[in-house]
Amino acid sequence: MRRNDREITDINEKIKLIEQNKVCRIGFSDNGQPYIVPINYGFTFESGVLVIYLHCAKEGRKIDILKNNNKVCFEIDDDHRLVDGGEIACKYGYSYSSIIGFGKIELINEPGEKTQILNILMKHQTGKDTVYSYTEKELDGVTTLKIIVDDFSGKRRVHPSAIS
Repeated sequence: MRRNDREITDINEKIKLIEQNKVCRIGFSDNGQPYIVPINYGFTFESGVLVIYLHCAKEGRKIDILKNNNKVCFEIDDDHRLVDGGEIACKYGYSYSSIIGFGKIELINEPGEKTQILNILMKHQTGKDTVYSYTEKELDGVTTLKIIVDDFSGKRRVHPSAIS
């Protein structure tokens, strides 16, 4: 990280940033060409291991790509606020908080694990700790994915108005 003065080093702060957001961007590599998809997610963080859970249609470009290359990058960000530079254009900027990570994505087909993933997604997206049940048809109609994260980092530029 070039600007290590902006690095978020506290794991609890990084997890809080992941908790408070609902959309991440997944970066795939398709024969050397980047492909990025914004997608809703859920996650777990247990014993120091971050796992991100996703769901999507049963077919499409990302499914085709991951069959050949399961290495992905993900990004989550928020807290965007303009930093006013006054009369000097080059003094303008943005405050932000972000997480960037890397891992391997897997297709999950086993009905019990699919149910668990969908419930993790629902809990994260709704904030409700409801255990849902799904019909066989519903489970068959969706693809569930998990990213086992190898590494992730956080970065933040605090807005000047927040510095006292």
